[in-house]
Amino acid sequence: MAELDVLIGYGCEIDEFWSYVGSKANPYWTWYAIERVGGRVVAYHNGRRTDQSYAKLLEKMADLPVRRTYTDEWGAYARLTPQHIEHVVGKDQTWKIERKNLNFRTHIKRLSRRTICFSKNEQIHDNVIGMYINKHYFKTGTYGDSVAA
Repeated sequence: MAELDVLIGYGCEIDEFWSYVGSKANPYWTWYAIERVGGRVVAYHNGRRTDQSYAKLLEKMADLPVRRTYTDEWGAYARLTPQHIEHVVGKDQTWKIERKNLNFRTHIKRLSRRTICFSKNEQIHDNVIGMYINKHYFKTGTYGDSVAA
């Protein structure tokens, strides 16, 4: 009987969303990846919208068995996604993470696009986003799953 090799890997949707730190003249981005089946956040990074920020997110995902990524058409995704990972581009493939972006903006007022509420410094902003992700999206995929009954 022949041996059967099984490769287990994640399909991840990757996206970023913006907010402000200090003032509306200072945009700040949260980059994150969700595993496609359950919707759990597997890694995130806060920073500017640069290739370096996406590279830092990829570093955080380096130990995960990611086999395929789904992204929008921003250039850094095509430039920096490692060759051993299949890269699928298209908004029709990222609807789960786009919906999660809406959840973030709905639940955290400082992420709302039209608001007078914003973080005063980057450390506080990173802590707020990090605590929200840790509470609602690392253990479960959806916001409703983590709310106590």
